[in-house]
Amino acid sequence: MSQRIIFHIDVNSAYLSWEAVHRLQHGDPLDLRTVPAVIGGNPETRHGIVLTKSIPAKKFDIQTGESVFSAKAKCPKLIIVPPNYGLYMQCSKAFGDILREYSPLIEQYSIDEYFMDFSNMGRIFKDPVEAAYTIKDHIKNELGFTVNIGVSTNKILAKMASELKKPDKVHTIFPDEIPTKMWVLPIEELFMVGRATAKKLRSRGIKTIGDLAHYDPKLIKLFLKSHGILVWNYANGIEGNPVRENRRPLIKGIGNSTTIPFDVEDRKTAHLVLLSLTETVAARLRQAGYYARLVSVSLRTNEFYNCSHQRKIYSAIDCTNAIHEIACELFDELWKGQPVRHLGVRVSEFCQNSYKQLTLFEKDYAKESAVDKAVDSIRARFGNGSVFRSSFINSGVRFSSGGTIDDEEYPMMSSLL
Repeated sequence: MSQRIIFHIDVNSAYLSWEAVHRLQHGDPLDLRTVPAVIGGNPETRHGIVLTKSIPAKKFDIQTGESVFSAKAKCPKLIIVPPNYGLYMQCSKAFGDILREYSPLIEQYSIDEYFMDFSNMGRIFKDPVEAAYTIKDHIKNELGFTVNIGVSTNKILAKMASELKKPDKVHTIFPDEIPTKMWVLPIEELFMVGRATAKKLRSRGIKTIGDLAHYDPKLIKLFLKSHGILVWNYANGIEGNPVRENRRPLIKGIGNSTTIPFDVEDRKTAHLVLLSLTETVAARLRQAGYYARLVSVSLRTNEFYNCSHQRKIYSAIDCTNAIHEIACELFDELWKGQPVRHLGVRVSEFCQNSYKQLTLFEKDYAKESAVDKAVDSIRARFGNGSVFRSSFINSGVRFSSGGTIDDEEYPMMSSLL
């Protein structure tokens, strides 16, 4: 039996790379990847967090997850670009389509990561490492962005290999390379070792991945339970889960939320904020090819009181107006007149069948759905701000608010199952 060969392909600074390529293709002379730049938050209000950063931004100690306000303080000339999830999903799909030209067994792990089982491709590509370079260059030449590819005999070693020196690299960590390439790394570099786990390990003198690999697993289990055995196995390169083909990301819910820079004290403004959130949610829902049967709304007052409300729908929907109407009704049922600082809209319970049988009292949104699809097409071609509703003019509310993609939309799983 031939040796298993697994690739892990990871886009370098995905959101920022995709935005940079998109702008270059539309005539912008500036490549965001060459200057201090971040994706995330609102560049006008400086609310929100950094989702990804350029390599030049790292020189200013800008961290993923910190507030854009803090990042701007570190680098006054920092370019802040709001997220465009419709673009990211298009790029992710194009990325996956290229990978399927090299192997029929592809698993999407997140919006910017894929696993590939290359085990049975030896008759076509004799050297897997050479093939990895071919794939990397193909993506770069055709799509304009760079990837790192890790090559090994299982998922965990392939993923660890892809995390080595970036960008635009191919790395291997085969079993015989574990001591020299993986065990020498700090314990924090091991997949599934977060800040809290690393702190517990370091308190016991476990400072490198090699230290963990050589530690007694029975003792690890005493203070880290089953998670300790998982990371001990990973430290030793032990992992045997197959690459599972999935042509569509597993999506449980799509949502969007925003912290409003001022207190919302009237129903009209709240409904407008909900519309700005729904615009993004509905567009992403249509982009994913789903219809939703459940709409949820959440709010937080200026005194940090949180509450939420949801409603099941008889006929699944993907229309912006339909989702917004339900969101407004849910808000009206929730709201007791307190000043509101945070609002969220979420849709879930998806199906892919567009067939609808309306009840007697349901509204037919066929015409609005046709308009939605036309607007989606225009925004995909000319940018998110090329078309927006007149109700946002001089309102103080952005036509597209929020910008936090749901963990459930492209889940980073707790293990490589």
